[in-house]
Amino acid sequence: MSLTDLRARPVREEMRAMGLRELVTPEQVDAAFAEPETLLVAVNSMCGCAAGIMRPAVRDALARGPAPGVATTVFAGQDTDATARAREYFAPHPPSSPAVAIVRGGETLWMLSRAEIEGRPYPVVAEKITRALTEYCG
Repeated sequence: MSLTDLRARPVREEMRAMGLRELVTPEQVDAAFAEPETLLVAVNSMCGCAAGIMRPAVRDALARGPAPGVATTVFAGQDTDATARAREYFAPHPPSSPAVAIVRGGETLWMLSRAEIEGRPYPVVAEKITRALTEYCG
């Protein structure tokens, strides 16, 4: 196991503890995105804005907002093939990590990119995610 994999382990565990299902292969992404349920997809990364803003915001939004049918995560920089496949579904949104998307039937209904996450207080980002969950899952 590489040093990068060891550093990523607690980040992966944090996402799983929030109830997010890891999608680590393109096939897992395709299967999840084909589900008829509304899907929350958190594009995770090792950057500071993922650790200090995106992950806490997702945790808070999932705790207070309507629940998506399935909550998932792909890990940019770690599971590169799975992340690339998820980004195909996100088009025309440009690649972004971290990011949060809501998808249904393979169609991206809403997306929050790094530009809307970085530098903002996590409660503000959590509120944006909660509003999206209310709109698409409520």
